[in-house]
Amino acid sequence: MQQPPGIWVLFITEMWERFSYYGMRALLVLYLIAGTEAVTPAGSANPGFGWSEEAAYLLYGIYTWAVYLTPILGGLLADRLLGTHRSLVIGGWIIAAGHVLLALSEWLDNGAASAVTLESGAPELLCFIAGLALIVIGTGFFKPCAAVMVGQLYKAEDPRRDAGFTIYYLGINLGAVLAPLVAGTLGETVGWHWGFGAAAVGMVIGILGYQRLRPRYLANIGLPPVSTATQLSLATTLSSALDSRAWDRIRVILVLAFVGNIAFWTAFEQAGSSMNVFAAEHTDRTLWGLLAQPFPASWFQAINPATVVLFAPLFALLWPWLARQGRDPSAPMKFAIGLWLLGLAFLAMVCAAFETRNGGLAGAHWLLITYVVYTWGELCLSPVGLSMVTKLAPLHLQALLMGLWYFSMSLSNLLAGLVAHGSVALERGEWTFLIPGLPGFYLALTVVPILIGFFIFLISPTLRRWMHGVH
Repeated sequence: MQQPPGIWVLFITEMWERFSYYGMRALLVLYLIAGTEAVTPAGSANPGFGWSEEAAYLLYGIYTWAVYLTPILGGLLADRLLGTHRSLVIGGWIIAAGHVLLALSEWLDNGAASAVTLESGAPELLCFIAGLALIVIGTGFFKPCAAVMVGQLYKAEDPRRDAGFTIYYLGINLGAVLAPLVAGTLGETVGWHWGFGAAAVGMVIGILGYQRLRPRYLANIGLPPVSTATQLSLATTLSSALDSRAWDRIRVILVLAFVGNIAFWTAFEQAGSSMNVFAAEHTDRTLWGLLAQPFPASWFQAINPATVVLFAPLFALLWPWLARQGRDPSAPMKFAIGLWLLGLAFLAMVCAAFETRNGGLAGAHWLLITYVVYTWGELCLSPVGLSMVTKLAPLHLQALLMGLWYFSMSLSNLLAGLVAHGSVALERGEWTFLIPGLPGFYLALTVVPILIGFFIFLISPTLRRWMHGVH
């Protein structure tokens, strides 16, 4: 079925925004710990701040928590005052400014010999934190609006909606494929500021392209509310014309957001922290000696989005085909399947961790298997969740509830940072989950998602009843 042309404008815009985000994400922890003797040899031409892994994981968790927290306020402002179009443009330019500050901070650092800490009051650290803060604020304006505008392209029962969100999700991941290959390579091999600068360029291209194409293809999408006199009050909105069916549907969003979403992304987001460091420190990146030099660790970050790019079209065809057979799983069931696949994927990391117990390096194939299989889980859960919010949320609360959806992801990212921080204690043998060391850490990431997937499977009949016919 032919899609509305506006979907491709949002596809391109989100692709470049994700290029900027994932380019910086691939470098963040590696940059913070670069400069320690274990990661960057003394005298390296490309040192970073020289932080410990624990400190880097905590900052990563706090930052990614904040990135997904601010869309609640951004969604509320878009719903009540700005409209999704204006909010997206404002957010895009603020994000671009943040990436510029990140690049400037590394330039100010200029290969400092000592670790850069808060106590030192170093201007490069203050500039770096300011850059992260701008990205957090800008994402609050940008993030809920792009997904809501995709939903606004379709009528409530348009059968193209889920496929449209899968196409949109493909754009997200195409940008995420390019990010570590371009920004990651530049950052690790040429200079960190080149990687952060590439992320800034990507965001500028994305927002300029959107502003150029929007009048032709999205002219009536994302407009401000007609009247703001009563809409500025959230209490007024919630008390007006929300029947019991609407509240039931909101309950479905809340359950899947704060149970399924949090469980999934807490494990999934180890990719940018503990798994990123595992790739840098414990993985054979010469491909069993076939390469003269190890390839950049950030390249592993491209496997997940590349798998999405390859398999998203198949999933976009799979759901309508199953629907025609009368066998399309409900949204809660797709969440359960996604969590089961995620848990099974981490079995490969258990094997990888066993290979490193005596100081050896793990084969690169274990990370490859993990990223591919848990991406299949992502395709069962993430685009379906975005589509579900736009179908179940009342029209006048869509951006707010999309912001709440991202809030659940913010909690996931905070938990992911804390979980990664705990991995260091497991690696040192300070505590154990069934198996000593890192194998136990990855075994926990196997067991917990699978158990929560079974919980959602058990309550899925109730959730389907609360959806009141919305599939």
